Amino acid sequence: MSQLKIREMPQDDRPREKLIARGASALTDSELIGILLRTGLPGANAVQVGAKLLERYKSLNGLSRCTVDEIKDIPGIGPAKAVQLVAAFGLGQRLAQETLAREKIDSPELVYELLAPEMRSLHKESLRVILLDTRYHLLRIQEVSLGSVNESIAHPRDVFRPAVISSAYAVIVVHNHPSGDPSPSQSDHSLTRRLAEAAELLQIKLLDHIIIGAPAEGRAAYFSFKEAGVL
Repeated sequence: MSQLKIREMPQDDRPREKLIARGASALTDSELIGILLRTGLPGANAVQVGAKLLERYKSLNGLSRCTVDEIKDIPGIGPAKAVQLVAAFGLGQRLAQETLAREKIDSPELVYELLAPEMRSLHKESLRVILLDTRYHLLRIQEVSLGSVNESIAHPRDVFRPAVISSAYAVIVVHNHPSGDPSPSQSDHSLTRRLAEAAELLQIKLLDHIIIGAPAEGRAAYFSFKEAGVL
């Protein structure tokens, strides 16, 4: 028996009508995705296609890490819908950054909330510097380097150049491990020592160097050199 099309469902069960009447919080993840997709494919409506996406990528977090190229060829998606999905996740990430940017950023937990939604999805290592004023409020975030899958290379002068230009009082250096394991490598330790030496010479506070991974059973979501007592 073929599945009901959304327009054939009772009006109160249709995702768009439900959102208008009760708000987005009343909808399931697959229903919200279905609104973005608008249409399904023979044998599966848009909500069911959304559910299949979540099943395939295990979670919203897994789906949010996908690029347009990774999902555009999935049955029921296509390039236009893939762009809409990636754009929606991108807006969510920017909203989280905008909200946190108003707070005093002085803990690895806040840094993780600020950057992890985006950086967890990257397939290459990105090294970024968070520039802060004297109250530890965000000035801006600057990407310093985009490395290979296994390595991100940055010289301390490249890390601190944006801080000097912006007259930043303090910085937090952040990079991701695409493998999801935030454990620091020897090169990560070496870079941190060089950054600490450069910060002292420039009289810019290096508050932390944080490695972002992906949370998993028995594995931390991030590594903080400050929490580890290195800084």
